[in-house]
Amino acid sequence: MDARLRISALLTASTLALTLAACGEDDTSADDPAPAGSTSSPTASSTPSDEPSASDPTATSEPSQGGGETTVPVYFAGDTPQGVRLYREFRRVGGDHFSAAAALTAYGDAVDPDYRSLWPENPGGIVGVEPQDDAIVVTVDGAAWSERGDLTAAEARIAAQQLVYTLQGVAQERLPVRVVDVDGAPVPLFGTEGDLTQAAPLEVLALVSISGPEQGETVADTFTAAGVASSFEATVPWEVRDEGGKVVLDGFATAEGWMDKLYPWASEVDVSGLEPGTYSFVAMTDDPSGGEGFGPTEDSKTITVE
Repeated sequence: MDARLRISALLTASTLALTLAACGEDDTSADDPAPAGSTSSPTASSTPSDEPSASDPTATSEPSQGGGETTVPVYFAGDTPQGVRLYREFRRVGGDHFSAAAALTAYGDAVDPDYRSLWPENPGGIVGVEPQDDAIVVTVDGAAWSERGDLTAAEARIAAQQLVYTLQGVAQERLPVRVVDVDGAPVPLFGTEGDLTQAAPLEVLALVSISGPEQGETVADTFTAAGVASSFEATVPWEVRDEGGKVVLDGFATAEGWMDKLYPWASEVDVSGLEPGTYSFVAMTDDPSGGEGFGPTEDSKTITVE
């Protein structure tokens, strides 16, 4: 079995909502509320208060050690007005949690069809991932990982950050990520020399994201939408659109802050007046430029209204 198939055999692709704890003192992102209205997934326990939480882009609220199943954050790329940025999905994995999360980053399909992995096709594979005292060490079995392929320099940076944010989330620590070959020699992932450290969230993460409802979730009557954003004056507009793209409901949430980092937002959405069917829930950043600037960043989730 080749390396890619060996790794993919570790994966269990179902999603799981999380209840998220407060961030650590050195947090550079935000609390990311779990899908409070979710009826499809159980809830995981919180992290201790002295650890970064799952809402911090470097952490998850379930333990990552051992061979049983757990929930891990996996970062995928999506298009935004600021270019390609990262969005997070929570995924259920078994086996070696670090290797499984890394494999999803490199080869996995996102649940949300708007997301993707930037990692190029590669004849090699990820042999293993080992957290050590000073770094998370990723062993690869091919020198081709040092090449960008068709990636631009900006895309290569985001692709590397996919791995950094994902593995730091599994480890619940902001350890640098060190990529080496099977002989232990450093591999400059996509041309990046040295250990990979976390880039500032506002430089690589989408400026708005939805943690709930989840992609494909079924809702009824009223549900709580939630996520994080850095939006003008903390205003996070939202819309419910039908299958033809027509806006059938709209409103806004007020985040806990804006400008310096991503802040949590939440809003009650009353869909009791809608006909049963398939809709999109869309959250966006506010656009004070009236269309003269980049335009709003959006995140959307397909929902089914009962």
